[in-house]
Amino acid sequence: MAKRSKAYRQAAELIDRERLYTPLEAAQLAKDTSKVKLDATVEVAIRLGVDPRKADQMVRGTVNLPHGTGKTARVIVFATGDKAAEAEAAGADAVGSEDLIERIQGGWLDFDAAIATPDQMAKVGRIARILGPRGLMPNPKTGTVTPDVTKAVNEIKGGKINFRVDKQSNLHLVIGKVSFDQAKLVENYAAALDEVLRAKPSAAKGRYLRKITFSTTMGPGIPVDTAKLRNLLEDDAQA
Repeated sequence: MAKRSKAYRQAAELIDRERLYTPLEAAQLAKDTSKVKLDATVEVAIRLGVDPRKADQMVRGTVNLPHGTGKTARVIVFATGDKAAEAEAAGADAVGSEDLIERIQGGWLDFDAAIATPDQMAKVGRIARILGPRGLMPNPKTGTVTPDVTKAVNEIKGGKINFRVDKQSNLHLVIGKVSFDQAKLVENYAAALDEVLRAKPSAAKGRYLRKITFSTTMGPGIPVDTAKLRNLLEDDAQA
């Protein structure tokens, strides 16, 4: 295991490993333990009680973060004609069809989300092996295969994010930046948690939320109380 930096060790000392923090406490600790000079990203990792190897226990969905991620997403759109013009007008960072596919086949992946009109999906399927493992493949379930490209681009640039459980039964979601105040981080977390709970598969048995951890870019994990699910700000204020 690589040796941790002095800054990391100092940050880790601020965290009591014997307790579970409320979301508001964890948000403040995330801000306090961020030792990098940039405006670090705050992420939540959620261990779920599902078996993602089983199709009926896959967890995926989208969430519109009320305060965004703190970063303007780079969005590409596979479309032609009027739909391509609409995507460009909405602020898409790249728009195209065969030309965009060839660019991606050549190794270009400088974007955060991909949208496609339904008629483009047969073509986009040729790069599914490139986009799929990176969570970038357009999908009707996440609203990224749609004729309404204007709405899709605006939502993603406004803070809509996708989530999907990985092979280890974990979800990783960005909930903001350390420059956000505690309330905004917690409100984003609450919105994300609501969607994760809504996405619970009916086939999942036993405890669904196994473990929740806040962290920042290159920062230590902060264990969060999974029982704090509703009225997060009010609960914390009364704690």
